[in-house]
Amino acid sequence: MTRRMADPKFQSQQWSERYAPHIAPVNRYVDELREQGRGWAPYVAPLHGGTDATVLSILRDPGPRTQDGVGSGFICVENDDGSAALQADLMEQVGLSPRELLPWNAYPWYINRQPKVAELNVGVPTVLHLIDLAPRLRVVLLQGSDAQNAWRRVVKARPGLARRRDLTVVHTFHPSPQALFAKDPAVRAARVQRRIEAFQEVAQLVTS
Repeated sequence: MTRRMADPKFQSQQWSERYAPHIAPVNRYVDELREQGRGWAPYVAPLHGGTDATVLSILRDPGPRTQDGVGSGFICVENDDGSAALQADLMEQVGLSPRELLPWNAYPWYINRQPKVAELNVGVPTVLHLIDLAPRLRVVLLQGSDAQNAWRRVVKARPGLARRRDLTVVHTFHPSPQALFAKDPAVRAARVQRRIEAFQEVAQLVTS
């Protein structure tokens, strides 16, 4: 099932549980980020694993449907947008529960554009903090070139992180339609297939 945040009852239920024990440390941190003067940042939906998560999924920046009022106010694979729906579909296909996932963004404040280099640098400590909050993490899923760029900066800031935490890093394309913009149909097909393979890899790593 996808796009459940379009249901006001589901959205209200998620909102009422935004400080549930497993997600409270993450969303209290989001409260701190909102006070830094960089703008608004969405919460992470309690549907997800929070501090119990085994997979950290990193995308570029919060989309429009994460906004309060316009959308759900959350980062969530059940948001009412295509990128979220694709992730939810892929997770269902490979048997990966939303509770395994801790979704985040390379730049966690809402800008609705590609982050600049300085903004990616500012996002690095937020990624590191999320990793520190989730001791059960086993996989980092980097969705898109901006997430991959951000991860290189994370590793530079904390050398040996993946080895010390025994993290496997999986690379794939961003789930938005723009990631498929290519003239060659074979290139588009390969990108679609890579998305599927990446989620299969993540599911195998989590269950192994």
